[in-house]
Amino acid sequence: MITRYTRPAMGKIWDEHNKFSIWLEIEVLACEAQANLGVIPQEAVNIIREKASFNIDRIAEIEAEVKHDVIAFLTSVGEFVGPDSRFIHLGMTSSDVLDTSLAVQMKQSGELLLHDLEELRDVLARRAKEFKMTVMIGRSHGVHAEPTTFGLKLALWFDESRRNIVRLKNAIATISVGQVSGAVGTFEHLSPKVEEYVCEKLGLQPAPVSTQVLQRDRHAEFMTTLAVIGSSLEKIATEIRHLQRTEVLEAEEYFSKGQKGSSAMPHKRNPITCERIAGLSRVLRGNAQAALENVALWHERDITHSSVERIVVPDSCILLDYMLSLTTDVIDKLLVYPENMRRNLEATHGLVYSQPVMLTLTKKGMAREDAYRIVQQSAMQVWRSKQNFREVIGTNPEVIALLSPEDIDQAFDPSKGLTNVDYIFQRVGL
Repeated sequence: MITRYTRPAMGKIWDEHNKFSIWLEIEVLACEAQANLGVIPQEAVNIIREKASFNIDRIAEIEAEVKHDVIAFLTSVGEFVGPDSRFIHLGMTSSDVLDTSLAVQMKQSGELLLHDLEELRDVLARRAKEFKMTVMIGRSHGVHAEPTTFGLKLALWFDESRRNIVRLKNAIATISVGQVSGAVGTFEHLSPKVEEYVCEKLGLQPAPVSTQVLQRDRHAEFMTTLAVIGSSLEKIATEIRHLQRTEVLEAEEYFSKGQKGSSAMPHKRNPITCERIAGLSRVLRGNAQAALENVALWHERDITHSSVERIVVPDSCILLDYMLSLTTDVIDKLLVYPENMRRNLEATHGLVYSQPVMLTLTKKGMAREDAYRIVQQSAMQVWRSKQNFREVIGTNPEVIALLSPEDIDQAFDPSKGLTNVDYIFQRVGL
């Protein structure tokens, strides 16, 4: 289902042709390194480099019989190369090819995802500046709290996207490691210089120590990083879904011409993209859990990790690529309604200014507990009666004994609470 939406670049990283092309390059590079060391003839390497190829259908045919993908691949390559194919895979084990190739694919995917994240970061930056001083109500526990700005909400997501970029860069570095160390990782049948040569040509670092496999904490770090990024996208999507509720309607997914929201109700405009993002993030977290289960293997290796990784690693990379594309598009085209934000800001009849009133009283000399009691009593009266909080406070004898009408007006000025928005934007780098 996910593959149907895959962008071509990410899909190609995980197709069979790219995988076998990397396998072939690893094998040929290992032959070149062996020739440099005088282990195999240079003439043989020249022939291998010239003739080496593979046939995907033939590999599948051979694998159906031998039940081993690397042997099937090597057999197909050997059919192209001829007698000199005896020098291919010399001293190596299957995991030298499989794990190093997987590292290359994960590195390729990580770099594409990094580009996706940078695009999201840039769109968030642009829209944060656009709505920097667009006043709206801030909510805690889902209940109106105090004024904030929509730009600050976007700046928060921008800052989180930058942290995700750092996380992903670290995860790419962690997974960009290869091995060509032979059975159980002792280099018994080939020189460590072969590994160094192959890894350098592939843009990887040699694993400082390996067994017959690269250690799966590396893969788990990469996969959990993708899950964290997905959770950040879910956070954004969930907020937009709340803001799109009919009773709120402060922001809304773009609704294109001809789009339909419901098969039964023609009036519906639903946040379906954000719901999709929120739902798919669960898949990333599930896949990350599977990657964590792969860390503990028996002794120098088993293959319990292998079948899992063939599903969860490509699926997570493809899925996050898709989710980042969706999220960037949602933010880029997001419909924002400042007039509704102002309406909702005033929905509680001024109750959101209770703290400024309380603090103004304490600054004028009233004990904080007394100020809290007076303001809360007036606030509870407003909750019941729907009176205007400014008017209720303005007639309280204890309040007007200390505060002038100007003092009260300033306490109810939303701009007073937003004087540090510029400072926050500067600190976050916007």
